[in-house]
This record gives sequence, C-alpha cells and structure tokens, in this order.
Amino acid sequence: MAQRATESIVVNAPPLAVFQVVTDFEKYHDWVGDLKKIEVLERDDQGRPLEVEFRAAAFGRSTTYTLHYDYSRAPERLTWRQVESDLTETLDGEYRFEPAGDGTKVTYELEVELLVPIPAFIKSRAAYRIQTQALRELKARAEQLR
Repeated sequence: MAQRATESIVVNAPPLAVFQVVTDFEKYHDWVGDLKKIEVLERDDQGRPLEVEFRAAAFGRSTTYTLHYDYSRAPERLTWRQVESDLTETLDGEYRFEPAGDGTKVTYELEVELLVPIPAFIKSRAAYRIQTQALRELKARAEQLR
C-alpha cells in the first residue's frame, strides 16, 4: 500500500519565483543535497522539462528514477508521476504555490510505494524526510535568489 503525506512551508518569495526554482531542473545540483545526477530526457513544445531522470541517495544507497511532469495547472501547481524506478513502484506528487502575504505557501503532496515491502512506519518516515528536506532546500534556494 502506498504511503501518502502532505507538508507545507512558507517561502519569502513570490509564487512565480518559487515555481521557477522548482522547474529549473538543470540547477538542482546547486541546491538539492541528496542529488547525484539529473538529466532532462524530454521537453514540451514550450521547452519545459517533461521527463526528468534523477539519481539520488536513498536508504543508504543510490536510486535512479524518472518523473513525468504535468504543467496543465502551472504556475499554481506542478504535478508529476513516476514512469520508471529501481527502488519505488510509485513516486507521484504535486507542488502547490499559493500567495501568503509577501511570500508563498508551498504545499508538497507525495505518494510513495517501494518495490520491496517494508513496515508502514518506515515508509511514513521516508516520505516525511523526503518532503521536509525538499521544502527546506527549496525555501533556502528561493529566498537566496530573491
């Protein structure tokens, strides 16, 4: 059974600026700590990354996965679904960007299912760690660029 989790953070930058940081995949090396490699495999007719392959540290090893992004509700939302992975069966999610005073409330929803069965509390902890780390790093990067 997949583990679902939702986390939010307020970033002191406008929604569009935060959205632009999230979708600038080629610059993830500058601010995403666990990332080892990233490659844009396919772009849409506007030049936006559609399929992106990641290699990242996970569970004491490296994992490779490919995500397909959906910009149909951009720039308020960015959704993705996993198309390939060596560790997860599901790694689907969504970022929502909502104005919050002078900043942005970023909500990150994630659904994770590992290929190997493990206890739910470990999956829950893993999803929480992924989200918390991602939101903290996003906040630091977006506020740095502001």
